[in-house]
Amino acid sequence: MLTSKQRAFLRAKAQPLAPIFQIGKNEISENMIKQISDALTAHELVKVHVLENSPYTAREACDIVCEQTGADGVSVLGAKFVIYRETEDKKRRETRIILPK
Repeated sequence: MLTSKQRAFLRAKAQPLAPIFQIGKNEISENMIKQISDALTAHELVKVHVLENSPYTAREACDIVCEQTGADGVSVLGAKFVIYRETEDKKRRETRIILPK
């Protein structure tokens, strides 16, 4: 669970990021969840765009993705949401996001 200070820190880091996934008219598939999970392992912080023709709101999509990937929701703004999951990958120690206490 993230504190408000950590959320603010991550929101600031996510500001310049472009969404790397789009959720459209299809359901959120296992394949999409796997791809998002892989992206979280590689980057820790991921932004997703929910299209207008999606059956989900951004909040609903964020909750589903967070539940299935084990990530924490950072922010939901309009049709976009940002999620974070700390990686345990030993190779990425030097590029990890260090959260404030």
